[in-house]
Amino acid sequence: MADDVRRADPLGLVSGGEGAITGTVVCAAVIAYGVGHAESTAHLSVAIVATVGVYWVAHLHAVTIGSSLTHGHHPLEALRHALVETLPVAAASIIPLVALLVTRLAGASLSGSAWTALAVTIGLLAVYSYAAGARGGLDLGGRITSAAAGACVGVLVALLKVALH
Repeated sequence: MADDVRRADPLGLVSGGEGAITGTVVCAAVIAYGVGHAESTAHLSVAIVATVGVYWVAHLHAVTIGSSLTHGHHPLEALRHALVETLPVAAASIIPLVALLVTRLAGASLSGSAWTALAVTIGLLAVYSYAAGARGGLDLGGRITSAAAGACVGVLVALLKVALH
C-alpha cells in the first residue's frame, strides 16, 4: 500500500473494504443482540470488542494460512501481511463503539445508545457501499442503489434486533 493511501486511510477502512464491511456487520450484530442481554454499557462494550476481536483473529489466521499456502510465504511474512490486511476488521468497530459511548455519556439510555450505534453502522455500510459504487465507475443512480444495498444489510441486522427482543 502506498504511503499516501496509508496516511489518508490509516485504519484501512477504505482500502480494506472487505474487512471493514465484515467488522461493521459483526459489530452491528453484537449491538443488536447484546443490548437486550447486556447489564451495562461496559458489558455491551466488552461484548463488542471481544466478539469483533475473535472475528479479527479468525480472519487474521485465515489470511496468514492462506498466504502461506497460496503464495508460499514464510509464516512470519504471511503474518505481517495478514496483520496489515485484516486490521480493518477490528478497526471497523471503533466508530459504532464511540457512538455508543458518547450517547451514553450524553445521557441516553443503553437502549437508545444501542439504537444510535446501530444506526451509525447502517450509515457506515451505506457509505462504504456508495464509495464502492463510485470506485467501480457507477453513475449516481448506481451509487445510490449500491448505498441502499449496503444499508439493507444493516437494516437486516436491525430487524434481527427487533425479532430477538
